[in-house]
Amino acid sequence: MPEDTPRLVVGVVGAGTMGAGIAQAALQAGHQVLLHDVDAAAIRRGRDRIAGALVRSVDKGRITTEERDAYLAALRDVAELDAVAADADLIVEAALEDLSLKRSIFRQLDMNSLPDVPLATNTSALSVSAVAEATHHRERVLGLHFFNPAPVMPLVEVVATPETAHSVIEAAVAFASGLGKTPVVCGDSPGFIVNRVNRGFTLEPLRMLEAGEAGVPTIDAAVEAAGYPMGPFRLLDLVGIDVNLAVARSLFDAFDEAGRFRPSPIQLAMVEAGRLGRKTGGGFYRYGVNGDQLGPEPPAGLREASGSQAAGRGMGIDERAIVERVNLAIVNEAYRAVEERVAAPGDIDLAMRLGASHPLGPFERAGQMGLRSVVEGLRRLRATTADNSGDQYEIAPLLWQMATV
Repeated sequence: MPEDTPRLVVGVVGAGTMGAGIAQAALQAGHQVLLHDVDAAAIRRGRDRIAGALVRSVDKGRITTEERDAYLAALRDVAELDAVAADADLIVEAALEDLSLKRSIFRQLDMNSLPDVPLATNTSALSVSAVAEATHHRERVLGLHFFNPAPVMPLVEVVATPETAHSVIEAAVAFASGLGKTPVVCGDSPGFIVNRVNRGFTLEPLRMLEAGEAGVPTIDAAVEAAGYPMGPFRLLDLVGIDVNLAVARSLFDAFDEAGRFRPSPIQLAMVEAGRLGRKTGGGFYRYGVNGDQLGPEPPAGLREASGSQAAGRGMGIDERAIVERVNLAIVNEAYRAVEERVAAPGDIDLAMRLGASHPLGPFERAGQMGLRSVVEGLRRLRATTADNSGDQYEIAPLLWQMATV
């Protein structure tokens, strides 16, 4: 932490994976952390998770044993939420993705903390404004969306509602920067930047798979050869197919069931079959006891006519067309997000590079491809793709406007 960065008392509400990760990041930035959970056992597990991560950092030479001990000494378990509210300079809530639960937490925090204490939610799918409705001081509520694993991932989406005070946004940006993160400010829109703009990275390949146009290994290999660090199906297995499905459903509902966000029936079938990815030993690939990828598995939920193709090498479209469809979906959604004033083009590019590990941001990609080529590509998909009944290939109005200037 830079010497001129103030040391804060940071409250973290929720001691699960994300809460513990945020707490660790704050500790390593020199802050004191108050860790709270309604479940005392969860606090113990969270502390153990933090301690284990710090031990591994010592073993790798990243920190000293003295630093580890100082970080753990600055971590305080707090059983009562009111005590967090009374003592913290900034509070980050990382509880379950349940709106009524989060509202209850924020109502209590709002009543028991000073009015100038920023209250942040780490939600990835819920409306920050909806959470803030439970408070009297809505101007101090915002989103601080960390990415998993929080101590490692460099991006934090700073989500401002129309009522969030500018001073609170500035304080949140300074806090995130002090953690060594890159904050990107965005509006309170479903999925924020990354979860929304990146939806086509998995949904478009799932459409290809469902139609029998290409198989799992072929799609992953094509996308990775194009510079993405991980293919969509390997990513689904890593994140958890159930987790991805929950986000897809949330966006589908939030955007009035727009076709471009429609969850794939393959996702639902995989979840119903208990094939959630690495954590269950099998998803789109099989995994050994040590987590090593063994080989592709025939996906659940495919029509008989396409099952043999999708489980094998893939047929129907070539690797260039696979990558083009993924890129076009991402670029098109990015233009929609700008048009809706979710964030500026440069901030969306930065967020997609840091939060989704894309080799290029969508506007950088559009510049490389040429806007007219992007428009023609979407037109071609609209005319030739089997599953084109929704709005997934409708050209974003801003993209059309820019391409025809």
